[in-house]
Amino acid sequence: MKKSFAGLALRHGAEVLLAAVMLLPALAAAEGAPRKALRVCQDPNNLPFSNAQGEGIENRIAELFGKALGLPVTYYSFSQRAGAIAFLRNTLRFKLPDQDYPCDIVMAVPVGFDGISVTKPYYRSTYALVFPKGKGMDMVVSEDDFLRLDPARLKSLRIGVYDRSPASQWLNRHGLVDQGVPFPMMNADPEQYPGEIIQKDLVAGKVDAVIVWGPIAGFFARRVQTPSLTVVPLKSEPGVRLDYQMAMGVRYGEREWKQQIEGLIDSQAAQIQAILKDYGVPLLDAPLDASAR
Repeated sequence: MKKSFAGLALRHGAEVLLAAVMLLPALAAAEGAPRKALRVCQDPNNLPFSNAQGEGIENRIAELFGKALGLPVTYYSFSQRAGAIAFLRNTLRFKLPDQDYPCDIVMAVPVGFDGISVTKPYYRSTYALVFPKGKGMDMVVSEDDFLRLDPARLKSLRIGVYDRSPASQWLNRHGLVDQGVPFPMMNADPEQYPGEIIQKDLVAGKVDAVIVWGPIAGFFARRVQTPSLTVVPLKSEPGVRLDYQMAMGVRYGEREWKQQIEGLIDSQAAQIQAILKDYGVPLLDAPLDASAR
């Protein structure tokens, strides 16, 4: 997944656990303090998820929650380009002596991430294939259709993927490694954004297709007017996980706050789904219980 939290969390599990245990008493003491705002941790340049102008999926859902809570929404921004652990260390878990935390919730983390306390999921999506119409693949409406293309045609394709993402594993599984064109998942350029692979490279013909996380695929494919783009959701296979449940994250020890957020996930479910569809997110069936994955 673009800028995925999960892999980094595994390598830093011991550090995260130790920090969480040390923070528990302070968090428990602060749990009952009245909230004056819904304070959201965000990346300021990460559409379709969030940006400084409040135009992302996570911004819209945060505003929905703020209205339901009767609280203004404020944002504390830090780029995720340094990685998931650095993002959390500098946002949700950042606290100077005698000062409060700058933000209290991360609006999207994968279920199973152990760096913070993760809520129940609120949507489930998958990686998707994106390609332009009129380039010899108009008959492709499913993953199977794509894999049944003439072998010579398949071998001629340049397929853009973010490095170290599940998309690379999918190419390997189907004998298409040589067709893969890797793009760096982490980029130091502050102006870089996840949809560039579609808006710039795919549109310019530098690649013939891309495989990216579903929300990125759906959002940026809609933004491109010419050429018209097709989005084909892909299926997980044994050994290749492509679909993920997304949840929200709070600090360890803030049980009541987590329960309140989960209550909002339930009570605002219809509005959340409408926002996701408005952004073109390829949605799978209703989120599964975490224990089922």
